[in-house]
Amino acid sequence: MTDGTNGHGTSGNGASSADESLHFGWLATDVARLMRTVFDRRVRTLGLTRPQWLALVRLSRRPGASQSELADMMEIEKAPAGRIVDRMEEKGWVERRPDPADRRVNRIYLTDRGQRVFAAILPISIDTVHDALSNLSQSDRTRLVALLSNVKSTLQALAESDPAPDIDWADEDSENSDRASPDSQAI
Repeated sequence: MTDGTNGHGTSGNGASSADESLHFGWLATDVARLMRTVFDRRVRTLGLTRPQWLALVRLSRRPGASQSELADMMEIEKAPAGRIVDRMEEKGWVERRPDPADRRVNRIYLTDRGQRVFAAILPISIDTVHDALSNLSQSDRTRLVALLSNVKSTLQALAESDPAPDIDWADEDSENSDRASPDSQAI
């Protein structure tokens, strides 16, 4: 079978393919969380937060992004992105410049100081990834990145085209409310 099951929806070890998929999701989430935790601990004394680091990375790759564009790149709302930029501006790491084509928009650029902060933190970020992968051979690292890149591409395509499930919660809620006890309705 190409899906990794034995034809009965389970792998050779008795776990269902649904369980394995759930395990992958939990594992991927846990790895990402632990990477953030290790990185946060390594930069804590430097006065830098992870969202500020993410903003520095995004602005180093795309100088002159607007606040809205930065929020999109960071996958956060515009208001929190604005607060991050405000704090970074107070520290002298970024500057806002008016957009010549649209005076309602400010473009955000790293200052010389911001570029130095980025350059100082980049090795810590690289070392964190290197340390996380230290028990893997170079060929395993290459394979891991290739596999995860494939999964990422699949998910990006799904994110662009996958329709939301057609579930009518209203009918289920009315059925459940008929059977629910008065105490359970208070929750």
